[in-house]
Amino acid sequence: MNRILKRYGELLQEVDRWFSDTLAAHPDLIACRPGCSACCRGLFDITLLDALYLQQGVTLLPLEEQQQLLQLALQRLQALSSICTDYHAPWFLNHLSDQQQETLMPEDDPTPCILLSAAGECRVYHYRPMTCRLHGIPLFDSDGEPFSDEWCSLNFIDLDPAQLVDIRHGFRDLFFRELLLFRELTALLYGAPCNELDTLIPAALLISPLDTPPKHA
Repeated sequence: MNRILKRYGELLQEVDRWFSDTLAAHPDLIACRPGCSACCRGLFDITLLDALYLQQGVTLLPLEEQQQLLQLALQRLQALSSICTDYHAPWFLNHLSDQQQETLMPEDDPTPCILLSAAGECRVYHYRPMTCRLHGIPLFDSDGEPFSDEWCSLNFIDLDPAQLVDIRHGFRDLFFRELLLFRELTALLYGAPCNELDTLIPAALLISPLDTPPKHA
């Protein structure tokens, strides 16, 4: 499993290089900077691959800080379970209905991510999920196909980013390689590959590779 997570880390570094290159090319159009945490609010789904990679970063923190994060995670999960009783250990999302998932992850949730420090910095920045690394800039494949036409409202205020060829990247290939790694991971853990198994950042701190997902996930 560690070899799979190492390869996933290399994939995430590729995303970081794209983001850094895009920021360097258009600093006047992109407000994203280290220390900005305006988007680090609410909840969103992350993959099991993200969750296990995130755990590696948490284990590098001082023990007292790890314990504080676990306590925050437990408090958040207890609150979520109280509004959606079907959401419980082992904390996977895939068996929940769309409505239940929307209840857990409302778009207007202002709650800060539990991984944010008092200074507004991610405690495990180098181990953060794929979604965190992709957020803020629209995703256009090398051929111009949009994978996401949404971006931070502070970015590209006076320009349509679809016009910028140099922000494009081979996202189709990148997401396919991510899927292959995910299938390899789930085949290793559960005896058969699957294409989707999601959780939330607070739950990522508690999930074990030995947890068995619901049969209908």
